Formats: sequence, structure tokens, C-alpha cells
Amino acid sequence: MIAGLELFITPIAFIILVAILWRFASRRHTIPCPVWMSGLLDTPFSRGMSTRTRKTIQRLDLRQGMKVLDAGCGPGRLTLPIAEAAGPHGEVTAIDIQEGMMDKAQERAKKANLTTIRFLRAGLGEGRLEHNYFDRAVMVTVLGEIPDREAALRELFEAVRPGGILLVEETIRDPHFQTRHTVSRLAVAAGFREKDFSGNRFSYSLILEKPPRPRT
Repeated sequence: MIAGLELFITPIAFIILVAILWRFASRRHTIPCPVWMSGLLDTPFSRGMSTRTRKTIQRLDLRQGMKVLDAGCGPGRLTLPIAEAAGPHGEVTAIDIQEGMMDKAQERAKKANLTTIRFLRAGLGEGRLEHNYFDRAVMVTVLGEIPDREAALRELFEAVRPGGILLVEETIRDPHFQTRHTVSRLAVAAGFREKDFSGNRFSYSLILEKPPRPRT
């Protein structure tokens, strides 16, 4: 009985230990969440949409037919619900730097029979995104993992259409947590303007708008 319990506890203790070490290492370096820890980012879709995901979708104010960018899609926690909200005439671009994360997201999209998602393996700031293309973009606990945050936000600004929005969500639970002041400063420098804020200093959502073109 005890031996069996030890066998059960040991793998869990190992995972917890590695997760703690990753968090400490991440505070010194921009280390993306390992693929094998993707379960910590995600609620299985078989259990339904989480409250957290539902709130993010609501804040994006999605409409049928929109083009949406999931920046740092990971295993696809948001990608699939966004695609469903954008409808059959919408389009979702899921971008991530890690092949393993992309594989997980693609597998889920295939199982859900969602064909309006395109996957792009690249890092934000590398200039791989179309200009003035997306109605909405979302970046959840990703900014701090990017070595060149300024270049990433400049590319996002160029990628969003005039009048479009970028939703940034951060939580203190993430080892790469970015304060509202930091995100706002970097975003404004890239050209965005702050449109709305919800939450608190430890967990928040920040809606940033690309100014519409002036009427002529």
C-alpha cells in the first residue's frame, strides 16, 4: 500500500519540482512554457469552455466573419473557441514558436473539424504577419516570453487593421508577468492607444486599439 502510494506521489512531486525550477529560471530568461507542461495552460475541451476562456472571448467582442490572430496560441486553449465565435466565414491565425504546441493545437482543430484555422510556426517580431489584416488579436501571458517585446508589439500593430483591437491578458501566476504600466508603455510606443482595462494590478485584461484612419 505504502509502496504503491510512493510510486503515485513521486511523479507528481517531480512535476511540481520541475515546474518550480522553470518558474525561477523564467524570471531570469525568456523561456517559453515547455510543451510537456501545456496541460497547466489549458482546460480540456471535452469538459467545456472554462470561465476564463469565456470571459476572454467576450472581451474580444467577436463577430461572425472576423479575422483573428491568436498570438502565442500554445496548445489551442483559445484558438478553437475563437474559431467557433468567428464562424464559418471567419479566419483564425494561430502563431507559436514551438512546434510541439502547434502540433497539439492542430490535432485539436482536426478533431473539432474546424477548417478556418491556419497555423504559423514563427516568433512574434519576425515580420511574418500580413499588414492591416486582422480585426482582432489576442495575446495571453505571452509578452514576457518574447526576447524583443518592442519588435513583437510593432509587428502586432502593423498586423491589426485600423480600428482593430489587441487584447492583452496578464496574471501574476505567470513567471513572465508583465505589469499594466509595462504593457501600456510598450504598446503606446508601438502606436496603440489604451481603450479599456479590467481587473487589478495582479491579474488584468488590457484592450488596445489601433487608431482608425482619419476620414478624408
